[in-house]
Amino acid sequence: QVQLVESGGGLVQVGGSLRLSCAASGRTFSNYAMGWFRQAPGKEREFVAGISRSGGATYYADSVKGRFTISRDNAKNTVYLQMNSLKPEDTAVYFCAADPFGSGTQGRKYDYWGQGTQVTVSS
Repeated sequence: QVQLVESGGGLVQVGGSLRLSCAASGRTFSNYAMGWFRQAPGKEREFVAGISRSGGATYYADSVKGRFTISRDNAKNTVYLQMNSLKPEDTAVYFCAADPFGSGTQGRKYDYWGQGTQVTVSS
């Protein structure tokens, strides 16, 4: 069992940056691959980025490659999503998720989810 709490969302102008954090409870954080997903109003949840247990492998949706960076600090039980050059289409609720068996890839079933944090990009 792992509890996930996202933070760092907010309102930002086009071209701005935000860093999302996801804090995990427990002492087995390093056993989980982690992912970031987002869901815009009226749309299905989509994969944004994922990271392996050690942080040695990362995966990104094409829509965010070159702009977003996922990272993790296992000593702090935290995964991050650095978002740069934000666009209006990035507006969504962002969720972090944990996968005890995978490597952070898009096609995996993620077993644990946070409550989400709102990111709004305004022009």
